[in-house]
Amino acid sequence: MSFSFFKPSRPKTPPEVAKAIKDSLNALDTKTVAEVKALEKAMEEVEKNFVTMRCMLSGDGEVEPNVEQVSQLALEISKEDVISLVVHKLPILGWEARKDLVHCWSILLKQQVDSKYCCVEYIEKHLELLDFLVVCSYDNKEIALNCGNMLRECIKFPSLAQYILNSASFVLFFKFVELPNFDVASDAFSTFKDILTKHASLVAEYLTGHYDEFFDLYEKLLTSSNYVTRRQSLKLLSDFLLEAPNVQIMKRYILEVRYLKIMMTLLRDSSKNIQISAFHIFKVFVANPNKPREIKIILAKNHEKLLELLNSLSGKGAEDEQFEEEKELIIKEIEKVSRLQSLKS
Repeated sequence: MSFSFFKPSRPKTPPEVAKAIKDSLNALDTKTVAEVKALEKAMEEVEKNFVTMRCMLSGDGEVEPNVEQVSQLALEISKEDVISLVVHKLPILGWEARKDLVHCWSILLKQQVDSKYCCVEYIEKHLELLDFLVVCSYDNKEIALNCGNMLRECIKFPSLAQYILNSASFVLFFKFVELPNFDVASDAFSTFKDILTKHASLVAEYLTGHYDEFFDLYEKLLTSSNYVTRRQSLKLLSDFLLEAPNVQIMKRYILEVRYLKIMMTLLRDSSKNIQISAFHIFKVFVANPNKPREIKIILAKNHEKLLELLNSLSGKGAEDEQFEEEKELIIKEIEKVSRLQSLKS
């Protein structure tokens, strides 16, 4: 005869886990929670349910996750509107709950059910959640890094990245990357970079339709008084502008005198890293076989200073040899342009 009075509790099923998460998140509504102790109990319940979700999605270190349960939980999370709830309740969650949520968010988005990303499809039907993540994330430094991680997971999917690119909230990144809090600004720049580099064809389409607006804002980053902003934005410009799908954008960019002048200014920057990054874009202006007359005039007028700058500039390590070869070609082209302009004047 067994005298065990304590039977192990039955593990919750995916529908039960999804419902428990939903109920505990709803209990955080401050309008319905009158007492501090009740709110604390609700928060504990949320944290406990998030731990259960995390274990079901990624195992507990000893037992691997059950593939069928993972799929079913992703489906139930979508059906029960839990995705919307966790996003909107994010600002009031505790540190541990946010950490578990970010971990689970990545797994849930990648989970396919019948060849469909059910959680991604849910967000496609509730795109305002992406705006919420963008606006709330970098306006609230407590949750900024959590939201940044969640946004970058979303950006991996073309449909969600396209929405962010074309949304009114996208231009906020030009402000966020210069926020005074270094960690928050760096995280915002990581998200900004992913938006502009993860899906080249989408970015090319966006830049074609928003060329003037985008590069007017980007010019402010390149000329920022903040060294980190100048360096990061210049490197990022090379990363997406010189990509094959953006060739038409690049051809348009290198026809404009204002942008040539920015690169010439950056060539004189006190930072060698910025000088070298500026050179890699400056050389495209110079090497362009279809340089407009205005570009040639600027190069000719400043050729002595440019040659002095370039001769004093050297590459780094393994790229030294290629850098020197490219620099020599650019120097020769500037000298050629200068001679031709002298003959015409």
